[in-house]
Amino acid sequence: MTTFYKKVGRKYVEVSQYDNDLQNALPEGSHLFVVKPGQKSIRYDVDPNFVALIAAGTYAKKAMVDALFKASEMKPKQIPLTSEQVIAWDALKKSFNDDLYSVYYDSADKIANAGIDALIEETKKHLENPSVKKAYEQFLLVYKLTQNESS
Repeated sequence: MTTFYKKVGRKYVEVSQYDNDLQNALPEGSHLFVVKPGQKSIRYDVDPNFVALIAAGTYAKKAMVDALFKASEMKPKQIPLTSEQVIAWDALKKSFNDDLYSVYYDSADKIANAGIDALIEETKKHLENPSVKKAYEQFLLVYKLTQNESS
């Protein structure tokens, strides 16, 4: 551990500590790191059998987030709004003291993560079936063989 000090007047005062071993420590288990420009994703304690699936889901996450974001945009069913709809929207804004500009939803990123987590859990359940496990292994083989073609 290294301690860093700052001179304050005539004294040196401890300002921070750094431990390289602690900084780079990981909990026991298998972990998946996916690093892309401007982005780093870490999944801790993953089953090595699911790494390809999780990595594929992580790489597909941006497309999923974009699709979910676009699909969840708040928009009127018809444009232009009818006078009745304008009155209803104004009444809603007034009931929120004019602080309502949009309805709150979880971020598309959080929703995509929930989808990936659900995919992992469902896959764990289904891979207990030998037929599903064999089909999954074949999928991984084909996925790996075609991965560079789609990039």
